Amino acid sequence: MKKQWFKDSVVYQIYPMSFQDSNNDGIGDLLGIVKRLDYVKKLGVDVIWLNPIYISPNKDNGYDIADYKNINPEYGNMDDFDYLLAQIHKRDMKLIMDLVVNHTSDQHKWFQESKKAKDNKYADYYIWRDPVDGHEPNNWLAAFGGPAWTYVPERGQYYLHLFAPGQPDLNWENPKVREAVFDVERFWLDKGVDGFRMDVINLISKPAGLPDLSGTPTAERTLGFVADGPRLNEFLRQMHDEVLSHYDVMTVGEMPGSTPEDAIKYTGLDSHELNMVFQFEHVGLGPNPDVRLGKWNDEPVKLTELKSSLNRWQKALDGKGWNSLYWNNHDQPRAVSRFGNDDPKYQVRSAKMLGTTLHMMQGTPYVYEGEELGMTNCHFTDIEQYEDLESVNFFHELVDQRKLVDGPTMLKYLAVKSRDNARTPMQWNTDQDAGFTKGTPWYGLNANYKEINAKNELEDKNSVFYHYQKLIKLRHDFDIIRYGAFEELDPQDEQVYAYQRHYNGKTLLVISNFTDQTVMRNYNQPKNAELLISNYTDDKDAELRPYESKVYLFND
Repeated sequence: MKKQWFKDSVVYQIYPMSFQDSNNDGIGDLLGIVKRLDYVKKLGVDVIWLNPIYISPNKDNGYDIADYKNINPEYGNMDDFDYLLAQIHKRDMKLIMDLVVNHTSDQHKWFQESKKAKDNKYADYYIWRDPVDGHEPNNWLAAFGGPAWTYVPERGQYYLHLFAPGQPDLNWENPKVREAVFDVERFWLDKGVDGFRMDVINLISKPAGLPDLSGTPTAERTLGFVADGPRLNEFLRQMHDEVLSHYDVMTVGEMPGSTPEDAIKYTGLDSHELNMVFQFEHVGLGPNPDVRLGKWNDEPVKLTELKSSLNRWQKALDGKGWNSLYWNNHDQPRAVSRFGNDDPKYQVRSAKMLGTTLHMMQGTPYVYEGEELGMTNCHFTDIEQYEDLESVNFFHELVDQRKLVDGPTMLKYLAVKSRDNARTPMQWNTDQDAGFTKGTPWYGLNANYKEINAKNELEDKNSVFYHYQKLIKLRHDFDIIRYGAFEELDPQDEQVYAYQRHYNGKTLLVISNFTDQTVMRNYNQPKNAELLISNYTDDKDAELRPYESKVYLFND
């Protein structure tokens, strides 16, 4: 397999507003990140991914960009960014930026001009349609609730927004839009950034004619219908040929609804578009049986379904493409609460188990800030505690407007699935507000920060932090972890996730107990197999204790 630096890397994702405040205004910022770079370096990662730091009205926490070439003043200025980039490179780490180019903010100059008239320079930068019988042009629904169309009297037309009304979709059919996006990419790459994470990039090519959805329209069905449109390959190839191919960069495309077959088309080892995709299959498991409620549910994910999803991607992309490996990000609840067990009795063991299970797979692992500490969901109990646009909008839509679910039930769903679970400030120490700020934090902290925080874990050699540090070092040290072929074991086992990797005459055996029970399993590893890592201090062979995870290496 061809060796490229992104395949050998581990990425640490930073959500800037929640990471570290340096000026005590309660909002994380760029100089705060600089303050914590030695911590990130100590973990052992190779790449930092920053969520959007551009000028934005923050209707969707920065994913509504009003100016691509300037820094949101809450985070600092361009001098601060240049200093941050230099400090990251000084520590032999790389930086990738979040590129959001399916849509902009409605405050962006392009949209402000576009909505004025049908015949100016920016008139076709966005997707405009005439009313149909006095209503929206089609029945598509937006990801954050309500119709995917908003009417603008100045033009007498509707514009498309697959997300919030403040996030109008760009018209990628217009070559001037594509060139404007490429210009933004060159601006940052010429500064020295090392690549991009591309937000919902598989939505940029819309279905021809923008037809109605058949059957019951939902937000999820709308995104699935729009995804992977007819010109996506063409647009990504043009982006590669005109921009990306001229730099040594890492690119990952967020692609909701994509299949492994789609991913190979866009990121195949023989293609020339992107390095890898973020797919949503495993984190999208366990939707509500009532399709009208979409993802909002509090039922635990079945291990057999989780294994089926992850195994499918491992097998399908082996030798053909490249996986991104993640449990957490800014859009997902905390993994230890969703897939493990955040009861204090099991939180540390299950956090280590989840990390081991994922980091031994083929692909580039992503660690989301606080994951290396085993940070948990925040378990809020009142809608007033929530900040996320998606969570608040759907609470009011499903509870107050459509009355599909009662308030207490929806709050239980939010406690499990809300994006806000990932956005509480980073837990640095036991000081007031966890050392995140000396001001008033922009968002409430998780109440358990006095128990779960970086200071405590750096002082405990058995902490989740040091387990992640060891996982990352093992990946750097062993080719089999990075490149080995994947073999699933016992896919119907409802308690244990086991698999093997094979490379150059060696086998890696990974065994993880996803339950709080002691179970017995025998995978016939040789007596002289080397135990590379475990979350218990002793090895009891076939006995697997609650949330036990262990990895063996042996010759074939």
